[in-house]
Amino acid sequence: MNFRFLSKILLAIFLIFASNTVFAKTIKWSMQGDSLTLDPHAQNEGPTTQVSRQVYEALVTRGLDMSIGPQLATKWKAVDPNTWYFFLREDVKFSNGQPMTSEDVVFSILRAKQPTSDFKEYISTISSVKAIDKYTIQIKTSKPNPILLNQLSNIFVMSKKWSNENFATAPQNWDAGQETVFKKNSKWWGDVEHNITEIQLLPIKNAATRVAALLSGEIDIVTDAPVQDLNRISSSAGHKVESTPQMRTIFLGMDQAADQLRSGNTGDNPFKKKEVRQALYQAIDIEAIKKKVMRGLSEPAGIITFPGVTGYTKALDKRLPYDVDAAKQLLADAGYPDGFEVELRCPNDRYVNDEAICTAVVGMLGKIGVKVNLFAQTKSKHFKELKDDQGDFYMLGWGVPTLDSHYVFHYLYESGASWNKVNFSNADVDAAIRVMEGEVDLDKRNAAIAKAWQIVKDDISYLPLHHQVISWASKSNIDVPIRPNNEPLFRFSRVN
Repeated sequence: MNFRFLSKILLAIFLIFASNTVFAKTIKWSMQGDSLTLDPHAQNEGPTTQVSRQVYEALVTRGLDMSIGPQLATKWKAVDPNTWYFFLREDVKFSNGQPMTSEDVVFSILRAKQPTSDFKEYISTISSVKAIDKYTIQIKTSKPNPILLNQLSNIFVMSKKWSNENFATAPQNWDAGQETVFKKNSKWWGDVEHNITEIQLLPIKNAATRVAALLSGEIDIVTDAPVQDLNRISSSAGHKVESTPQMRTIFLGMDQAADQLRSGNTGDNPFKKKEVRQALYQAIDIEAIKKKVMRGLSEPAGIITFPGVTGYTKALDKRLPYDVDAAKQLLADAGYPDGFEVELRCPNDRYVNDEAICTAVVGMLGKIGVKVNLFAQTKSKHFKELKDDQGDFYMLGWGVPTLDSHYVFHYLYESGASWNKVNFSNADVDAAIRVMEGEVDLDKRNAAIAKAWQIVKDDISYLPLHHQVISWASKSNIDVPIRPNNEPLFRFSRVN
């Protein structure tokens, strides 16, 4: 962690880092959407985690190269397939000066497992956690877990004492203010060289306004620079642009459980039929979206995860062909020769050109007789209503912070999973997920992953669109290393 929050709610006991440089340096940071909450266990959402990671730390973390390394734990060992010991740093203090001990770590892991936590599925295999001594904890899992470290890298540690005193023992949706200010923590344990003493997070929803603020000098860095403005920003002598493939895939979901559409006119649910789902898939001209909407900065996807994730293959990632005539025939075969009507729900401040992508899809599906009414709204409402089972047809993007297919299946395909809003259910896939969670024989585990991917790809449970490419734009004197998870690490950054 890096800094402490100074906002509507002063969360002044969190783990952060300090600078050895005496000169004050401020970075003004902007993105289109704000953090959904300042509670580190409440919302498993990318920009929210971006903000949390500037303040909180975990037992282990991913570095600039995305490899797992020590953070609050200096070392760890598995004494048997289900029992792990983590040995904590002994010089860690919260920003109010209170030392961190094993009790804080135990409290935080148990807090993240509570029903109101959106991170409980990360660590569902953890059956117990306890303090062995002041700086040693024991974690037991219900089965051997080959990706426990990957999962723990996103479970942030809070102060047990502060949480008890401030009625925050359970995850809750603390609202962020219009501006969030991070101040360096002079008590941070680390010694990374940087010269930043303050970060001001100023979300600006409108793309043109965000770019204007950057070019005028009001903003120092934008971590979701609009693709349509990258050339203009690059042409400015005082600015620079960096792009990289992101660890995120954008796709559309269709509720296949409802007996009839909430928003349709057919009296039934066309999405129950694979022919309909395939028709919509083949009616989407993803190359046109890449060229016209994304300005070339996207990679068409055939599954809803990206290169680098365990279980991904190029063969799986191959799309069905774009074919309007075939799509029309599939609709007719399914009993909808004249198409049908449905609402498409999209965020308008979460993914790169999210609303523009949805607008393009509306036009493409119209060519096969499917009348799509677009309903775009801010991400906080979009995600809340999606979690509340509102919506037949929706956009979602999914990153994989564990870099393992289990994360995708556990959240999006497992029967009853919290984000399985397509209501997919398959006993063979559920069985494969159990293997992913507990099999340490990599050949057997990889076979289970491959089997599960083939089942869901054939089912067309989701409509894959593309793997997202991100672009960061900043003043030329700002050095913030771009990362494929779209999370800046300001402790490795400088103002020159």
